[in-house]
This record gives sequence, structure tokens and C-alpha cells, in this order.
Amino acid sequence: MTIDVARYRGRFAPSPSGPLHFGSLVAALGSYLQAKSHGGEWLLRIEDIDTSRVQPGAADSILRTLDQFGLHWDQTETYQTQRLARYQQIFAELRQQQLIYGCDCSRARIQQLATGYDGYCRQRRLQQEPLAWRLIATACIEPHSNKISQAGEVATHFTDLVFGDIQIPTAICREDYSIKRRDGLFAYQLVVVVDDLDQQIGQVIRGADLIEMTTRQQALCQLLGQQAPQYGHLPLAVTAPGQKLSKQNHAADISQQPVAASMSAALTLLGHPPPLSLRGAGCQELLSWALQHWQLAQVPKQREVPINLIAAL
Repeated sequence: MTIDVARYRGRFAPSPSGPLHFGSLVAALGSYLQAKSHGGEWLLRIEDIDTSRVQPGAADSILRTLDQFGLHWDQTETYQTQRLARYQQIFAELRQQQLIYGCDCSRARIQQLATGYDGYCRQRRLQQEPLAWRLIATACIEPHSNKISQAGEVATHFTDLVFGDIQIPTAICREDYSIKRRDGLFAYQLVVVVDDLDQQIGQVIRGADLIEMTTRQQALCQLLGQQAPQYGHLPLAVTAPGQKLSKQNHAADISQQPVAASMSAALTLLGHPPPLSLRGAGCQELLSWALQHWQLAQVPKQREVPINLIAAL
């Protein structure tokens, strides 16, 4: 796929709910290499919008760890908690256009639904806070349909930069999802789109656990009157099928592991195993080699890679 270099800007957007782990390194490295190998910028965004999950000192730890691996970002890093006024502006515009509605459904009720939220509160016209606020989902665009997509319509498929054609379950496309939570916090699904548009991100390279959210985000970009970025998803490092490395399951702090060995393992997972001539090389030498040889087409087209199999890739 042709890349508009003039528009190219990538980003890494970790949440400060704990230190970076190996899976975080894979996402950071893949997005960094894709941006820098095309002469673009690589921005760092700290996604601290969910303040209930923020761990004291985690943001500073993330910055130090990225620097430790030679992954230096362009411009000053941004924090979502410093952009609340911007999110409120977009929220107010959507509300004025009657594209969102208040919802007082309990978590227990929603969890009992087999196919996601059922739109129960759409016609109730609730105003009394506290409320969650949901974006009204319009009709899905089915694959191979001749129908012309309208602003805000969520497609059931998209072309991924790594995996190619991806089908999204219709139930996800039709769900009225939350853009502001009942506790008053703006939801990830809103802020990530606003941030990517405001920062003029040309390509979003991120973990495969976010694939199914992509067409929602593309549709919201269109609803806000702007072109969506291109999206590419990277394999997840997992300990077992469906068990990705994460801060929630206490994945090891990558800054406490051997730096060069971790870099080599991350490159291997991404389909770029360093040659034998670089055995024993330092992190910066490995990164320089990777920048010269990076090809997104070489990234394995599998959503999960068991970490005990990385050496065999």
C-alpha cells in the first residue's frame, strides 16, 4: 500500500497502569520502525484517561524504558488528562447533533446480554446524571456491498496493513458503544480517535487485540469530518492461547531484562530476526540494522505468538 510520506506520522500510546513489558516493547518497536523507516515522525502519547488505573510513577518509568531501548520520540510527549477540554468540546458537539444518548443501564444488565448492548435507552431521553453516554450506531456496511458508506456507518470489514482483509462481527458494528462513562470519565473509544486526528496520525500500528475496534474508530473519524488513519496490527506475545502479556497479569518489567536480548526477541517476533553477524551486538546496533531492513510485509500474519516459540520463528 502506498504511503503518503508527507502525511506520515506514527505513534505509540501506552497506558501508565504499570511498567512496559515485552508485549509493550513489540508494539512500540513495530510502530517506531514503521514510522522511522519511512522518514516520518513517531509521537508518544500517554493514555492516562482512565485515572482509576493509573499507577504512580508509571508514566515516568515508560519514558525511561523507551529511552533505554533507543526509541526516541519526536516532539513533547502528550497526556490525555491534559486534553479534557478538547474531549468535552467534541462530546458537546455530538450531543448537540443528537448523535449520542444517556444510558443508566447497570453493568450487570449489560453483561447478561448475549450480543452486546441492545440500545435499550435510545428512546428514553434520559438527562439526569450520572449517565453513560452512547454513540448511536448507524447501519453496517456489509463486505462487497455496492452501498455507498455514509458518515458514521460502521463497516463489517477493513483492509489491515498487516493482515489484509479483516471481517468484523456484525454485533460489534451495530452496538451503541460508550464514549463517556457513568463515572464521568471519557471513554477510550472517543479519546483515541480525537487524539489521532488532532495529531494528524497517518498510520496506526498497534497490537492485534484492538483489531475489532478499528471500523468503529474509522466511522467516528468520518463522523467528525476527517479522514481516518490507515491501521496495521501486530502479533501479540502470549503466554498461552488468549492470554496476552499485560500489566494486569503482572508481566515482567522489560527495563529489568537484558536490553539487547529483549530487542532481538522483539525483532524476531516481528519477523525480522537479526543475522548471526549481530550476535552479541548492542541495542543501538540492532535498532540501526532493523531500520535498514524493516518491511511491514515481513511481520507474521498471526494474531498471537507464544513467547516460548519466538526463538523458532
